[in-house]
Amino acid sequence: MATFVLIPGMCHGGWSFEPLTDLLRLHGHRVYPLTLTGVGERSHLLGAGVNLDTHIQDVVALLAAENIEDAVLVGHSYGGMVITGAADRAPERAGSLVYLDAVVPRHGDSCWTLVSDQERAWYLDVAETGYAVRPLPFFDARATPHPLASLLQAIRLTGDLSRPRRRTYVYAAGWADQSPFTPVYQRLRDDPEWTTHALDSGHNLMRDAPDDLLKILLKAL
Repeated sequence: MATFVLIPGMCHGGWSFEPLTDLLRLHGHRVYPLTLTGVGERSHLLGAGVNLDTHIQDVVALLAAENIEDAVLVGHSYGGMVITGAADRAPERAGSLVYLDAVVPRHGDSCWTLVSDQERAWYLDVAETGYAVRPLPFFDARATPHPLASLLQAIRLTGDLSRPRRRTYVYAAGWADQSPFTPVYQRLRDDPEWTTHALDSGHNLMRDAPDDLLKILLKAL
């Protein structure tokens, strides 16, 4: 039995991993689909101080509270920032990292610096509070504004991210227009330290290709 910790992208909660969560549990694995502070059912915690460090701590605290070791950390989109930081802060608890059409930061990167101008324009569409980005119109009805500070804050990495024994990248090749994650995939597919996959799917891989994702996640164990 393995333990999967699933981290959603911007504006989404742990529910965005349905039905993948159910499929993993049917195979006998422990699964923790996590909603980050200030988003989804935790939107009441949204404030100007909620940033990337807050979200990384969400994961680190879960790993400690549930006494999880050798976790498979799975991050979708923005969630790539979070699982990278969590693996750096709690390397003894992170066994594998799986990035689902996600950013893969190095020390000093932020989500803002890693995406295209199109995504930056979206980030500037803030809600009335001034510190949260509005969901895009086609998002799930449950989506809520996302903390802007988490997108602007640079990640601080202090350790060796080669410690997790497996690193996997899943690229969504079915974007209707240019994907901001194409350069990431092109960089990693020739790196022998990474396993890469390309799926004929839109950005929401969990909704559009759960069966293919299941096979990839089981290989990441």
